[in-house]
Amino acid sequence: MPDDTLLPTRRTILGGTAALSTAALSTAALTALLPAGGAAAQAPAPAARRSRLILLGTAGGPTPKPNRAAPAQAIVVDGHTYLVDAGNGTGRQMVLAKLKLGSLDSVFLTHQHSDHNADYGNVLLLAWATDLAHRVNTYGPPPLVRMTRQFLDLNDYDIKTRMADEGRPPLADLIVPHEITGPGEVMRDERVGVTAALVQHPPVEPAFAFRFDCPDRSIVISGDTRYSPNLIALAKGADILVHEVMYLPELDKLIATEPNAKTLREHLIASHTTAEEVGRVATEAGVKTLVLSHFVPGGYPFIKDEVWLDAVRPHFKGEIVVGRDLMEL
Repeated sequence: MPDDTLLPTRRTILGGTAALSTAALSTAALTALLPAGGAAAQAPAPAARRSRLILLGTAGGPTPKPNRAAPAQAIVVDGHTYLVDAGNGTGRQMVLAKLKLGSLDSVFLTHQHSDHNADYGNVLLLAWATDLAHRVNTYGPPPLVRMTRQFLDLNDYDIKTRMADEGRPPLADLIVPHEITGPGEVMRDERVGVTAALVQHPPVEPAFAFRFDCPDRSIVISGDTRYSPNLIALAKGADILVHEVMYLPELDKLIATEPNAKTLREHLIASHTTAEEVGRVATEAGVKTLVLSHFVPGGYPFIKDEVWLDAVRPHFKGEIVVGRDLMEL
């Protein structure tokens, strides 16, 4: 495998334009939460308010991969970083992407699987140990509040030592977790509005996709999911859809390396989206650009970009980007 597989292959600049509830919304109701007319109806934003989407990690699954980092995405608006998922190594990936850890504004977890939450606490601790001195709101499914408290307890000695020795503020005062259990608007500030949809990633419940309506465009992150009508409704007219993808022809090579092959195969088939289905989702949602990420298989066997592209292309005629770690769009 060539060394350049570890680096982003391109920088693409694209133009264009939950509620805390346990009740599921219908597709029509969810669509009604989105801005009228979709992203295309938004007025062009000043250049200074251009959003940045950075793929910090594009692997799928909990085991470390030689060619892709664990799942994480950063959406940056006006110097504020909105982090979606925080797999192992997210803090270092932010540094490699030249993002200040102290720029963290909010953290969103799509679901409670270790490849998406392993560094939830660590990225906040490392940011605090660097230059974070303001409040960070975090959003995700239960048990987010308990996770936050237990992480602070786990690192109590280090935190108290640095407070006394380095004059840092109490970390517990800077992290404000918000548990979300149903679809709807999650948060809104002067830069972005964030809406969640319930997706299906059995046996993990709840699992969410998130839509970010930024000043210049709309970006949807699928999270982990099988083919999902709720996700299609959430992504209607979006400028960018970042979607997980599974390539079935190579799946058995991945499975062959695992001792629990039969059970793992059943889980992957039941809870992830095939390349063909990803194309259908993007087409039915009418998105402008489809970004492939969270690749399964994502390490071994190594699959060339053109294989992923060829698998999706017959099912989606818009722009397709095969994601790489640290790629910016």
